[in-house]
Amino acid sequence: MSAAWYNIDQRPHCLEATNLAHPRITSEEIDRRGKALYEQSIRPQVETEANAGKLVIIDVETGDYEIDTDGLAASDRLLARHPDAALYGERIGYDAVYSFDGVLTRTKQ
Repeated sequence: MSAAWYNIDQRPHCLEATNLAHPRITSEEIDRRGKALYEQSIRPQVETEANAGKLVIIDVETGDYEIDTDGLAASDRLLARHPDAALYGERIGYDAVYSFDGVLTRTKQ
């Protein structure tokens, strides 16, 4: 299970979640593009022991990405470069971004 990352409307006077749909791309398309980009071009570059467990956040329109232990920090850096980006996230070396039972399974390299 991976995750599509969405923009949060941050105004100086409030922080509110806005419509989670991206204005140009459906959630399903973000997921499809993100998985394809990760598997075809990004995974071979980033899946190392040093990066295992970190989050990679991908702009599905440009293929640009950021890696961090904090997904929001990676998202913020990517959104600074591409303000209207459609973001997708993967946990490097694992089969899911988050786990409800606290157990994540490593993928085979």
